[in-house]
Amino acid sequence: MSQQPKPRASAEVPVQHAQPSPNAEPPQPTPQPQAHTEDRDKGQDRDRDKGRDKARDRDRIADRERALHRDWDHDRTDTPAPGRPQPSVGSIASHRLHARNGSTGSSPGLDPDLDADVDMYEESEDAHGDGTRAPLPQGRFLDRERSWLAFNERVLELAEDPATPLLERANFLAIFASNLDEFFMVRVAGLKRRIATGVASRSASGLQPREVLDQIWTRSRELMARHAACYQQDISPALADEGIHLIRWPDLTEKEQARLFTLFRQQIFPVLTPLAVDPAHPFPYISGLSLNLAVVVRNPVSGHRHFARVKVPPLLSRFLEASPERYVPLEDVIAAHLEELFPGMEVLAHHMFRVTRNEDLEVEEDDAENLLKALEKELMRRRFGPPVRLEVEESIDPYVLDLLVRELKVSDAEVYPLPGPLDLTGLFGISGLDRPELKYPRFLAGTHRDLAEVESASAPDIFAALRERDVLLHHPYDSFSTSVQLFLEQAAADPDVLAIKQTLYRTSGDSPIVDALIDAAESGKQVLVLVEIKARFDEQANIKWARKLEEAGCHVVYGLVGLKTHCKLSLVVRQEGDTLRRYSHVGTGNYHPKTARLYEDLGLLTTDPQVGADLSDLFNRLSGYSRRETYRRLLVAPKSLRDGLISRINKEAVHHLAGRPAFVRIKVNSMVDEAIIDALYRASQAGVPVDVWVRGICAVRPGVTGLSENIRVRSVLGRFLEHSRVFSFGNGGEPEVWFGSADMMHRNLDRRIEALVRVTDPAHRAALSRLLETGMSDTTSSWHLGPDGNWTRHSTDADGHPLRHVQEMLIDARRRRRATP
Repeated sequence: MSQQPKPRASAEVPVQHAQPSPNAEPPQPTPQPQAHTEDRDKGQDRDRDKGRDKARDRDRIADRERALHRDWDHDRTDTPAPGRPQPSVGSIASHRLHARNGSTGSSPGLDPDLDADVDMYEESEDAHGDGTRAPLPQGRFLDRERSWLAFNERVLELAEDPATPLLERANFLAIFASNLDEFFMVRVAGLKRRIATGVASRSASGLQPREVLDQIWTRSRELMARHAACYQQDISPALADEGIHLIRWPDLTEKEQARLFTLFRQQIFPVLTPLAVDPAHPFPYISGLSLNLAVVVRNPVSGHRHFARVKVPPLLSRFLEASPERYVPLEDVIAAHLEELFPGMEVLAHHMFRVTRNEDLEVEEDDAENLLKALEKELMRRRFGPPVRLEVEESIDPYVLDLLVRELKVSDAEVYPLPGPLDLTGLFGISGLDRPELKYPRFLAGTHRDLAEVESASAPDIFAALRERDVLLHHPYDSFSTSVQLFLEQAAADPDVLAIKQTLYRTSGDSPIVDALIDAAESGKQVLVLVEIKARFDEQANIKWARKLEEAGCHVVYGLVGLKTHCKLSLVVRQEGDTLRRYSHVGTGNYHPKTARLYEDLGLLTTDPQVGADLSDLFNRLSGYSRRETYRRLLVAPKSLRDGLISRINKEAVHHLAGRPAFVRIKVNSMVDEAIIDALYRASQAGVPVDVWVRGICAVRPGVTGLSENIRVRSVLGRFLEHSRVFSFGNGGEPEVWFGSADMMHRNLDRRIEALVRVTDPAHRAALSRLLETGMSDTTSSWHLGPDGNWTRHSTDADGHPLRHVQEMLIDARRRRRATP
């Protein structure tokens, strides 16, 4: 029997009772007959037709925007019949159809006895006597954009923490900057576009779009100032104390300046292109995320002042080594030699600036005969997205700033004055310096013990090992190269393997996974590769190696129209005697050997016939015309995954009320889907303990009396990026555990092909349960989310001693395992 946890601390917060949704359509008046006028002239008819065409165009654009950005809509349920109140989002009543019509495999809905219990539970919760449940209060969702900014603040806190190794702190500063760039390019840009087109609606948190945008501008400004101060006042001086000097041009010695002048003449000057602005030269296009010098020069003959722009070459190192362990920004070297670029002119001033543009993609798949060509066209268009942020040095001349604001068409709220240097993503290069004493202790992943009983130089026989048992992999603690990568490499080389089917979302250009698939195709095997060429910011790379796979003879398909293929699946079909055996891999992470060393992920290697049959069915659906929606050991989005999870959350309430063991434990990257969250609130109200371990965005408001006092939310950040998604249910004393690719977001549950696999091995279920318990433990270092939406870091105990990090525990466990004979 599992122990019932102690009562959770709760808090009173001002949560409003349910009111009509601000997004609800107003009652429509009964259409009135209009007078028929016979004498309308043809001009009026043409005007009317044009008006209808424009209205249709507006409607089409609005429909597309709503579909592309459903994250902003929070009315999740179908319209009820007239006169019938609508069930609450996430209620059992709104998900019973799936439960009663589930498949006969291993992921159906409720068994008959439990179904009767659910009927009784629904009747007891019937607040109106009409089949509906009491509505949940308004204001129960935290704002997702502010939650994302809070996530990036946690990244910044790791950079500010003196206990973090110094070069890792520099790395976290770079990660913060890179994260914020993408946030503006996608989220802020998308919000601005929806406001401009008039399709933006009130967010699930209750905020109007303009309110959200204003809060983003205010909070991001605060965080960017804090980020710059951390570099200027903390990281840069600390690096200098360790002999790593990040200095500006005036701080260089004459010898260093002379050396860099030679470097400038030989390697920098030839690639620079100064662009003048005057009546004959319009203001140049400023590419997104490029670093630029705004230069003011004067003609000594006429006395006229002129403006010019010089782009800092992005392919050169951001910090140049002036002498051993003394580095100067590239833009400082260029600025010191502007006379070389403008001979005969007087250089009066120069200022750094940087523009962030809308770089989200829009591809009309329904209208695109060839998705590959449509995406390539859109990638070209991405370069010309409208600006959403202008970063400038705080010392910039007002005349130059006014010129930039006017020409770039940005508002004052979108201008961010900062101390130089701008664009601290350049610190990625500094954090890569070979100074191991200033980094996390080195960790080398080993081969999983179930794949090789003894570590040796020879590669394990993956197929022989899997015939003995299923293998649960936990990366990066278990080596990716000697498990998943080797699985595909051996499949490619094995003459008994007949077919390989693979999904690829992100992978490296020199990926051994791609090489193995090419080898398999060239040896005559049937190779099907599901390539997601719309993987954000990896589109161009994915197009490149997709064509490489096609040229080798692989069958390359791009999934289903309107849906991204985000599931992580691999299927190998092997001839063994008179039978065919299917070997399967289901994971949470991309088939990317490099990120597999940095991302925490899970994977299952198995020969289970049900999993093999499920993968065969799912691949057939992705490559052909199958309409299968139910599976044996999989939950698959967009059809069954949300309903499958909600039905299991609702079952926990029934188990708890019947006195059976019940709990819900979830580990995800993001938790914003209102239907899932409402189901968690209902479970909490019924007394079910709910634990949510989230890395990034979380819209759950925990610890609210009467709503979520049984919900705890924790976040773990560290040397590895927590990336796995796990779902565990008490299930009346027979725990049920799933893991897979899906986060709890609308895009994952509605607009992507995602897959969760049910874990059947008791040892594997126990291992995943221990992982969830450790991550949520009060003795583990983590951030705790409060009912007000604020995160509090808990890294020391009551006596001030540091708490252990879950990643450190897992590393130590792997080292002890290897040391044990």
